[in-house]
Amino acid sequence: MSRTVLKESRSQQTLQSYLDALLQDAVMELTESVSHDEFQAAVLEEQQRDVQRVVPLRQVAPPEPALIPVPAPVIAEPELLELQPEMPAEPLPVRVEPIANFESQGQVPGGPPAHRSGQPEWGEEPFECLLFDVAGLTLAVPLVSLGSIYPLAGQDLTPLFGQPAWFLGILPSQAGNLKVLDTARWVMAERYRDDFREGLQYVISVQGYEWGLAVHQVSRSIRLDPKEVKWRTQRTQRPWLAGTVIDHMCALVDVAALAELIASGATRHLKGVPS
Repeated sequence: MSRTVLKESRSQQTLQSYLDALLQDAVMELTESVSHDEFQAAVLEEQQRDVQRVVPLRQVAPPEPALIPVPAPVIAEPELLELQPEMPAEPLPVRVEPIANFESQGQVPGGPPAHRSGQPEWGEEPFECLLFDVAGLTLAVPLVSLGSIYPLAGQDLTPLFGQPAWFLGILPSQAGNLKVLDTARWVMAERYRDDFREGLQYVISVQGYEWGLAVHQVSRSIRLDPKEVKWRTQRTQRPWLAGTVIDHMCALVDVAALAELIASGATRHLKGVPS
């Protein structure tokens, strides 16, 4: 049995040696058949193949993760306090200055009241009067009853809602807001026309009252003797007319009576009675 195994081992060794010899001979023949230059070219070709294998591998390799830019920290600027634009202040009304003053201390508002005979107390002695024109009618008013004269031409009167037709508006004056009246509506109501409002030049304030008479012209002041006046004894009609001055062709106004008439007209207007 052992001899048989030994023979087989020797047979295998002999066969292996024979194969190794054949392999060695083949290598030697290949080496001798290939020149040195051809061998270098083959080596170079093989290296190029290796490079071609490596490059695609590098190309298909996963790309490196892109760097995400981190924004620089934003430093918040301090908020500026926004100021509201200043609204233009409403212009204050221009206070009209008087061009003449007649006020004196101790005067009774509107002048002393008239006597029962129709002649007022200020008419018992010679007195000063101011002559002015209203729609062609010359009126004389005792200076004791007057306050100041204000220019009206070019002035804008402030209207008030719900006032009677004889109220023209408010004139801001140094003494306060003056209520301007349409004088013609009171002294010539029977023949009044709307065009009487045109061309009014002055406002004459009345002592002790917040209203003034709108007139077209201011003439001059005169001194009257009570004897020069034709006094009225009955005043059922036109109670404001104290008398007439023939020499100057003018009507003498009792301001106190006119003030009562205006007050009663305002009261009737407030009650809804047309005046």
